[in-house]
Amino acid sequence: MSSGWSSLVLKNFNEAASTYNGQARLQRAVAWRLAKHCAKQQIPEGLWVDLGSGTGLMANALETCIPQRTVFRVDGCSEMLKLHHRHRPSQLWDLNLGLPPLPGLPTLLVSSFALHWLSNPQDQLKEWLAALAPGGLLALALPVHGSFPQWHHAAAAAGVACSAMPLPSQSSLLDALPRHCIRYQQLHHFTQQSAEVFSLLRPMRQMGAQSSPYPALGVANWRRLAQAWPSHQKDGVAELTWLIQLLLIQR
Repeated sequence: MSSGWSSLVLKNFNEAASTYNGQARLQRAVAWRLAKHCAKQQIPEGLWVDLGSGTGLMANALETCIPQRTVFRVDGCSEMLKLHHRHRPSQLWDLNLGLPPLPGLPTLLVSSFALHWLSNPQDQLKEWLAALAPGGLLALALPVHGSFPQWHHAAAAAGVACSAMPLPSQSSLLDALPRHCIRYQQLHHFTQQSAEVFSLLRPMRQMGAQSSPYPALGVANWRRLAQAWPSHQKDGVAELTWLIQLLLIQR
């Protein structure tokens, strides 16, 4: 994807900074789950960095689970970084440019709901692992291909384009890593429910996560999509399922 794509993603997240936390229930829950997994690991002393830190959900969860640690926060959205505690170290940086100059060799790189927004997730994953200090840990959480099956089904049934963000596959991520480095990997299913289809999709815009490389649908096509939503047809309850990959990788 182009630099124009990166600019669009950052623009949308910047504009949604003030409303992000109010809609990010899944992101908050996943951040806590990943932080608890990190707390069980033997991570060497050194620099801990949250890549794509957003409003700080992941970094804050880590610092709560492991109170003696301070997490360095990196994000490309200045408005989101403004929401972090003013005494926490941070750096404004577009991760599509690679890793920023860091104040030390990281022993923990953690990233939640960020890698899939980058232009080349597999290449970035390899770079992040290579940047760790020996024995350091890379901890990741991100949605992967297979998410939003109801959305894809409805688009096909309605004869309209599916404008959901394309996501990396689980296999493409695992293939980018040396098998002996993988300490933990799990695919989690999270299903959200609502009486209205648009109530499932609207939070994405309110979080700034509406960016897609596909053309936007018009109002008529959105209505056709909602009418074809599978669960909504059966019992009046619409569902949206996310597949979230958790990974712990040790260098």
